[in-house]
Amino acid sequence: MISEGVIVMEFVIIAIVTVIAIIVLAYIFDYNRKELKHIGENEELDKLAKAYPSNMEMCKEYLKRIKNEKVKIEENEGAEASLYIAVTDKILIANIQKSFTRIQTIAHECLHSIQSRKLLLFNFIFSNIFLICFLMICALMIFKVLPYKLMFLAVFLILSMIYYMVRVFLENDAMIKARFLAKEYMEEKKISSPEEIEKLVAGFDYMNAVGIKCINYHFFMGIMVKVFIIAVLGFVF
Repeated sequence: MISEGVIVMEFVIIAIVTVIAIIVLAYIFDYNRKELKHIGENEELDKLAKAYPSNMEMCKEYLKRIKNEKVKIEENEGAEASLYIAVTDKILIANIQKSFTRIQTIAHECLHSIQSRKLLLFNFIFSNIFLICFLMICALMIFKVLPYKLMFLAVFLILSMIYYMVRVFLENDAMIKARFLAKEYMEEKKISSPEEIEKLVAGFDYMNAVGIKCINYHFFMGIMVKVFIIAVLGFVF
């Protein structure tokens, strides 16, 4: 039978390895929250994007283009991030009217609406189950009523891999395709010259080059932070 001291040491090692993984991958992926926050700031491109229709109108045109006009659309000026809600089949558009990124961001959310319904619903349900499992493990550890703590941590890591695989696929798929949908849309509208469109697309490319790897790392870091918390609780309680 494994002694309590050995289990404590195992949790300490897991916590240390988790911190090292977070730091090393942040360096490898050049993760910079400040850069990510200001990645969509470009006055020249913002001026070019002003010529395009409103967010609501643009969203309707995208949905018509991808043949999915049944989706509900709602604009929320108080929100910081746009998103597609699979359960209600609704796109929420944030306060992005002044940014050139809206052309691709709205395309991104529209593309979510035509992804596999099975994957979208699974992601929504499993994301909530994943969070509830984390909170339950933490609570049970704090109250010292969780047997086989290492086993529960192992189970949580398996759940984490499932969560990460599904979430990252959905986001990467939409981000990559949004660039092309946005370009096709601008070429069809003929509001901007070919040179202006290329400038906007170059802005999208830069945003994706930084954004995709940062978002992937962000999801990974979220999981590792949870693992670290569980490991700390494991050797404290």
